[in-house]
Formats: sequence, C-alpha cells, structure tokens
Amino acid sequence: MIKSKNNTEHYIWGNACDSWVLKDSQNLSVKQEIMPAGTAEKLHFHEYSEQFFYILKGEAVFYCDDEKFSVKTGESISVLPKSKHYIANESLEELEFLVISNPSTNNDRIEI
Repeated sequence: MIKSKNNTEHYIWGNACDSWVLKDSQNLSVKQEIMPAGTAEKLHFHEYSEQFFYILKGEAVFYCDDEKFSVKTGESISVLPKSKHYIANESLEELEFLVISNPSTNNDRIEI
C-alpha cells in the first residue's frame, strides 16, 4: 500500500508537533514529523534503536551526548543506541523531517 501523510496514522507529541507513521514494524519505523518554531523534545536515549534523521525542510538542532549539531535541509544525522539526545527547532520556521528507527523505538525510549 502506498503511504503518505494523507492516509496514515497521525498523532501529536510535545508542543503541538505532528507525526505521521509511514511504516511501523518490530524491525523498522519510518515517521514524517513537523515541529513548529521554538519547540524541542526531551532528553532521552534508546537502549536498542539506532535512529536516522533526514531534514526535508528547515534546520534542526540536535543535542547528542553533550555535543550540538546543526542539520539543514537535505542533510542527515544518525543517532546510535544509548546516545543521550534530543531534537530542537530553534529557528523561526517550521521544521519537517523523516525519522527512521531500526529496530522500532516502541517501548525503547528512556527519558532522562
């Protein structure tokens, strides 16, 4: 089945951030997400899941293990298991990205 934001599960997280679940299996999760300007998620880590973020629109700021990375449209970043991290949109524009997790982060998120 062809998936898009128009025909898949949607949920809200954090401060009015949107997530569309494009693929969700035990071994793979693919989500398209939008973060409004000035929003951020909470510091956390995944025991088993590696995550890959690809920025579709805007500029993301990642805090990973006490380092700060700026990732712009068309760029990506990988976050390894057990890395303490969070994503933030510190810009004045909307941020849109794909987050691909292997295995899925379902039941594998530990907030700090």
